[in-house]
Amino acid sequence: MKNLFTRLGKISAIRHFCVIAFTALACTDQDGPGEADQKKFVLSEKMLSAIELDTVVVSRVQGMLNLNGKIMADENRLVEIFPIVGGNVISVNVELGDYVEKNQTLGIIRSSEVAEYDRQLKEAQLDVAAADKNLAVKKDLFASKLISERELAEAHKELEKAEAALTKIQETFAIYNFNEHSEYILKSPINGFVISKRINRDMTLPSSHDESVFTVAELSEVWAVAHVYETDISKIRPGMEITVSTLSYPGEPIFGKIDKIFNVLDPATKTMTIRIKVPNTDLKLKPEMIATARVVFSESRELPSVPASAIIFDHSREFVMIFKDRFNIETREVEVYKTTGERAWLSSGVEHGELVISRNQLFIYDALND
Repeated sequence: MKNLFTRLGKISAIRHFCVIAFTALACTDQDGPGEADQKKFVLSEKMLSAIELDTVVVSRVQGMLNLNGKIMADENRLVEIFPIVGGNVISVNVELGDYVEKNQTLGIIRSSEVAEYDRQLKEAQLDVAAADKNLAVKKDLFASKLISERELAEAHKELEKAEAALTKIQETFAIYNFNEHSEYILKSPINGFVISKRINRDMTLPSSHDESVFTVAELSEVWAVAHVYETDISKIRPGMEITVSTLSYPGEPIFGKIDKIFNVLDPATKTMTIRIKVPNTDLKLKPEMIATARVVFSESRELPSVPASAIIFDHSREFVMIFKDRFNIETREVEVYKTTGERAWLSSGVEHGELVISRNQLFIYDALND
């Protein structure tokens, strides 16, 4: 409470100082006799240095849309991992939200299907050994001229066929990360974060399981997906710059661009979806965060504009302070057409090129209109 009275006291003192400064200068006779009555208020040098002047400019009116949406992983930087065989989950090595590296083991499944592949691998290895031994015998017989060249060629073909079958089964093991213990090893194909996990230790997966058990996403760039109402569709176009904010970081705007417009309406909500690419190098943005996308668009008309800070609202009316010189400051009523961010467009009250006071003008307004 003490701080409140102190602040109110300071504000009152500043306003009192302004009135005194204006009145004191007005009462000097530096401009000659009789002129003090004409110039009731004069802006002191000290107050002149404390205000800020801006020029009224005619510019295209800008509007703003606030769109609701959420953060999503970039689907081009995301991989879903499916088990290609059924079996019993004997280990799960990561949790939801963990960072994983490429080829890191996520889990292990022991499977009878892998056991069958293992049997085929052993058979293929035995076939190669037998074909190789048979070829060696054929070579000796051919050297002794006991068999024909044709029989030797057939032995070569048998070896090549056995080696091809072995190579095929070995590639299957390498591609799907099978091992000789009838185990299927789930590995991450990329660096990223585990954003979805649908698998637990001792879980039994049927061979017909068709859902992903892990989803890994690289989150250095994400999507903000927002929804545009039908009445605002004409104001949106690809490439527009967007300011994204989240509940987690309300004072930290993030800038992105509209990457894609989905040119269909949701029949339930009557909204159109847009996708915004958002950089996320510090990894603050997480999938499923609620986000607000702010879009600034241009209208077809042009109007005089001033900084929004120049507008004074008093008794349901709006004013600006027009500055001509220290001795000529006018209170001008205006009609505000639209305010967007830090800019206000006026449909009446000012002309292009006039100067308005955009900082500390409230004290001057009070002094002139008390």
